[in-house]
Amino acid sequence: MTVPAPASTSTRKRLLLATTVVFILIGILYAVWWFLYAAHYESTDDAYVHGNLVQVTSQIPGTVIAIGADDTQRVEQGSTLVTLDNSDTFITLEQAKAALAQAVRHTRTLFVQNDALAADVDMSQANIEQAQTVLNKAESDLKRRNALQSSGGVSGEEILHAQIALKAAQAGLTQARAAHAASQAKLLTNQVLTSGTSIAHHPDVRQAADQVRNAWLSELRTHILAPVNGMVAQRTVQLGQRINPGAPLMTIIPLDKLWVEANFKENQIQHIEAGQTATLVSDMYGNAVTYHGTVIGITAGTGGAFALLPAQNASGNWIKVIQRVPVRIALDPQELADHPLRVGLSMQVKIDLSSPSNDASLTTVTNLSTQTYAHQPAEVDQLIARIIQDNLGS
Repeated sequence: MTVPAPASTSTRKRLLLATTVVFILIGILYAVWWFLYAAHYESTDDAYVHGNLVQVTSQIPGTVIAIGADDTQRVEQGSTLVTLDNSDTFITLEQAKAALAQAVRHTRTLFVQNDALAADVDMSQANIEQAQTVLNKAESDLKRRNALQSSGGVSGEEILHAQIALKAAQAGLTQARAAHAASQAKLLTNQVLTSGTSIAHHPDVRQAADQVRNAWLSELRTHILAPVNGMVAQRTVQLGQRINPGAPLMTIIPLDKLWVEANFKENQIQHIEAGQTATLVSDMYGNAVTYHGTVIGITAGTGGAFALLPAQNASGNWIKVIQRVPVRIALDPQELADHPLRVGLSMQVKIDLSSPSNDASLTTVTNLSTQTYAHQPAEVDQLIARIIQDNLGS
């Protein structure tokens, strides 16, 4: 006689079968979701906002007499951040202007001396001809007296005087020739100093003009300007402080040129390429704001490779730790303007691996340039030209 199975056993089998079917369906759905969606994305929450930290420094030494910006303030490129005492630079500029005027006057005399030295050469040539005439007369007188000596027509004293006059005439001719050579040398030297140039382009004048430019530039640099647009941070300069060139005074962060460095595990970066799109969420705004970015590139090493104290794995008790590689992602400028971020904020990043990669289409959104230190020389050139003109004379 067959004994029927208990009802509880039959129910348990049905539950086990249903549970198995549910897990199988979940596995199938997960596999479908993975191959159709998840396999095309890589995500991480180990990501942070980065930006350029532009240091503001002085190019000349000086004493701070005014500070025009403080932490958390936004500044525009070219605005005055720090003002230095200009007493020393003003005196240096005035000395350079006086030295330029003196150089112009001295150089002017070189050009004027050419005519005077040429006249000296002509005069020395005339002196040579005169000395030669005196010498010829002395030789003729001595020759005539020697001819009359045999007949007793002249005394020995007259012959002696004639001989002395001849020697004096010879010495006079030698002296005239030496003076002529000296005059020619002076004229040649002066012509070399002034040939092929003008007073304004003479080397001495140009050197003095460069000193004026240098002093003028130092005077301008007493006003330390903002090199970029951004927000001031890390202000360390104080009123009355004596600063040296290169000393950091404050930092400016361009908040419109921020990027994100997402640290992916080393087994996640195989299919990440520059140009792929990414979506980002900031902990500051939450899921209400989604940023869209573009992968700029992958850094040349892991974070540990560039650490201050890199890991030393050559030990007996070595434990493998998966490394993370920073991936730089550029943010959309308009979204960044609508919802500003700050350096160091946490981000959640998801990169679409199926999006097309194109290195050539990337723009260098993180590059910076400034024209703050490119001074136009027109003003100082006009000053130099006026000083030269005022000291040229008539």
